[in-house]
Amino acid sequence: MAGGGAAPPRRPLSLAEVEPGSENERLGVARDSMFRNPLILKAELGKPQRNCYTLPGFDFSYGLYTHRTDGGVPEAIGHWNTVKPRTALVQKMPRDFITMNRGALKAGYTTAHEFNLYYKAKDIRRKDDEYSRFKRCPPKVPADFTYGITARPCTPLFDLLQHKYKELWMEQQRALTAAQRIEKKKKDKVCETRTTFLRKHPVPAKEESFWHLPRLEKVGPHLSTFPDRDTCKKAFSASH
Repeated sequence: MAGGGAAPPRRPLSLAEVEPGSENERLGVARDSMFRNPLILKAELGKPQRNCYTLPGFDFSYGLYTHRTDGGVPEAIGHWNTVKPRTALVQKMPRDFITMNRGALKAGYTTAHEFNLYYKAKDIRRKDDEYSRFKRCPPKVPADFTYGITARPCTPLFDLLQHKYKELWMEQQRALTAAQRIEKKKKDKVCETRTTFLRKHPVPAKEESFWHLPRLEKVGPHLSTFPDRDTCKKAFSASH
């Protein structure tokens, strides 16, 4: 704000403040409750958002008022308010049945009823020293036991400068990729059928021969026009 002064709080809008032609002008019946609903109230141009809640007057003091009960400085000078010490709560220790049972046996009691009567007559409690943490024995640890946190091993700077861990990781990834490819080939391998086998190893084609009557297959010639066998062979050799 100009002048350095703090702006007064933006109180809920009222009917008297609504001007004709403004953002929150209402036609018809208008009520003050309309300007207290943040869903209905429209923002004013160039002005901060208004508070839709009804606030008390300027003379209202927020917070709780604490009434002084100590009397202030005069009361502190004239009187001494001392704090009473707290009484320590006495812990009721559990019964010491080992000592009571031993005493009952020494007294000659044997039945459960006699034991109960002895417990009521002599209520022996366990001592505080048995529950004291300073009287307990320390835990048994080995002779070469080292206390504290173990020191972290030295950082291998030479391996870091040589990118050794990167190379190891790359080798692991290559081996993993090769193993995945082999596994994929095993899964993608199709079982061989008779059709695929015949495609790789086709059956040799049979020589085609003309059909003859069975009774004429092994019948020799009845007529020979050659004078001798040598002449017949020469003639066949010349034609073939």
